[in-house]
Amino acid sequence: MKTLALSMAVWAALCGQTLAQTAEVPQKLSLEDALRIAEARNPALAAARETVAAAEAAGLTARQRPNPAFSLSSEGYPLGASHESFFNDQELTVRLDQEIETSGRRALRARAADFSVQAAQSSLREELRRLRLDVKRAYFQVVLAGADHEAAVSALGEIDRIISLNRTRFEQGEISGVEFRRLQVERLKFADDVFTAELSARNARSSLLALLNAGWLDQAFETTEPLGAPPVASGPPGASPSPQADAAALKTRALADRPDLAAARQEESRAATETDLQRALRTPNVTLGAGYMRDFGINSIAFSVTVPLPLFGRNPGGVERAEAERRVVASQVTAAQTAVLLDVQQAVNAVEVNRARVSYIEREHLASAREVRDIVSASYRAGAATLIDLLDAQRAFRDTLRTYNRALYDHRMSLFQLEAAIGAPGPGAATPRSAGEEPR
Repeated sequence: MKTLALSMAVWAALCGQTLAQTAEVPQKLSLEDALRIAEARNPALAAARETVAAAEAAGLTARQRPNPAFSLSSEGYPLGASHESFFNDQELTVRLDQEIETSGRRALRARAADFSVQAAQSSLREELRRLRLDVKRAYFQVVLAGADHEAAVSALGEIDRIISLNRTRFEQGEISGVEFRRLQVERLKFADDVFTAELSARNARSSLLALLNAGWLDQAFETTEPLGAPPVASGPPGASPSPQADAAALKTRALADRPDLAAARQEESRAATETDLQRALRTPNVTLGAGYMRDFGINSIAFSVTVPLPLFGRNPGGVERAEAERRVVASQVTAAQTAVLLDVQQAVNAVEVNRARVSYIEREHLASAREVRDIVSASYRAGAATLIDLLDAQRAFRDTLRTYNRALYDHRMSLFQLEAAIGAPGPGAATPRSAGEEPR
C-alpha cells in the first residue's frame, strides 16, 4: 500500500512538473510572445514538421537501388547409390543476380520524392501562416473583449454615481420614488452588460490559451498590445497609405510567396514526374546474373540475362491514372491562384474600408457622443434634463464606444489579413523552430 502511494506521488509530481513546463504563459503577454509560444507548442504545427520528416524518409527509400539476389542450387545428385564425393556427384550452382532499372526510373522516383519534400515544407509554412493569423485574431479578440468590458464597467460606474445622487435626492424628497426605482431597474441592463463582457473576455482568453497549447485554459494574463492599429509605416510589408494603388504589386508578390500556392505547384511538378515514371515502367527492367557452377567435378562460370517481354501489358492503366492526377493537380493550381488573388483583393478592400470607418467614427461620432453624455449628465445633476435623456445619452455613448472598438479591431485584423494574404511573415514575426523548443 505504501509502495502504491509512493508511486502515485512520484507520478503526480512528474506530471505536475511537465505541465508546469508547458502550460505557463507570461503574466504580461505580448503578441510576439504569443506567436513564439504557439510556434513552439502548437500540435498542428508539430504534425506538419513530422510530415516533412516523413517525406524526407520517403525520399531515402525512393533513391534505393534494387537489392541483389543470392541463390544456391543443387541438381542431379543420385539417390540410393555409393558416392565418391558430395561435390563431384551433382550439379552445384552458386549465383548472384542484380536487377538493373531502365529508363531512369530511380532518378524519376528521386525527383518525385524531392517535389514531395518541397510540397511538405511549403505546407509547413502554410500551417505556420495560418497559425500566425489565428493567434493574432485570438490575441486581439482578447484585447477587444477587455476594451468592451472596460467600457461596460465604466458605464455601470456612471449609473451607480447617478443612483447615489438620486438616493440623496429621494431621501430629501426632491424626486419621486418611481423615478428612483426606474433608475435602479435600468441599472440591471448595464450590470448585465458587464457580465456579458466578462464572459466574452474569459472565453477569448481561453481560446488564445488553447492555440498556445497551454495546460490550463483559465490562466490569467494581461495583453500588452493596444487595440488600435499601428501607423501605416509599420504595417504589413508592401502596404501603402492606399493599398488599392499597390494592389497589382501585392498580387504579384502573393503569387510568388504564398506557401499554399507553392505547395500546389510542387505537387503539380511531382505529378508530372510521376507521369514520366509511369511511362518509364513500360520498359522492362533487365536482370543480370553471374555465378560459379560445379558440374560433376567440372568447374565453370555461369552468366545470365533476363529480360521480361512486354507482350501483354505496357502499363497503360498506370500512365492514364498518372495523367489524370496531373490534370487534377493542374486544376487545383489554377484554383489556388484564383483563391490567392481573391484573398489579396478582399484584404486590400478591408484595409481601405476599415481605415475609413475608424476615421469616420473618430471624426464624426466618438467625441460628439462623449460630449453629449457629459452635457446631459451635468444637466441631469442640475435638474435640467430628464432621466430618459440621461439613459439615452449613456446608451448612445456606450454603443458608439463599442462600435469604435469593433472598428479598431476590424482595421487591425484587415492589416493582418493583408499580411497573411501576400504570404509575408510581417515585422517582428517569430521564426520557425523545432517542435520542442520553448520561447526565451
